[in-house]
Amino acid sequence: MVTVVRDVQVGQVLTEQDLGKASVALDPAVKAVRADQLATVVGKRAAVELRPGSLLSPSQVTKDSLVRPGEQLVPIGLKAEQVPATALVPGQRVRLVRVPAQGEEIGKDPATTPPIAGRVVKASKAAPGTGIVVVDVATSADDGPTVAAWVATGTFRLILDAQDGS
Repeated sequence: MVTVVRDVQVGQVLTEQDLGKASVALDPAVKAVRADQLATVVGKRAAVELRPGSLLSPSQVTKDSLVRPGEQLVPIGLKAEQVPATALVPGQRVRLVRVPAQGEEIGKDPATTPPIAGRVVKASKAAPGTGIVVVDVATSADDGPTVAAWVATGTFRLILDAQDGS
């Protein structure tokens, strides 16, 4: 079976140095990449964060870029109280909602600004001392600059969509 021998970040292209081989007996229900398939995963991207010592599953790699054509990646720093208790994972759908700036009247522009759809590409762990979590969110290329402006002014909230997208 193919194993992970060093940390691989989400979106990183896999190399032979990231992977190893191990002889293990697996239940047929366990999906893992066989050692003779190693060459088929080299050059693909990690769809999730990979840790040393784990077996590589086919669902953990992708041939696709994590930011698709027509999208932009917007990094969003969230304070501890802005991060949902539910872990943010790659592929999770989110909405970015404009909220009033401090001193701005409620009911003005933010109430009429439609939410912007996005998709989590990666979420960091909370930074020591600050608790800030950085979430990379893919949005449409048209919405990327708007989201970046909202992030710069702190006039947004990140909301998780339902798992089934409804």
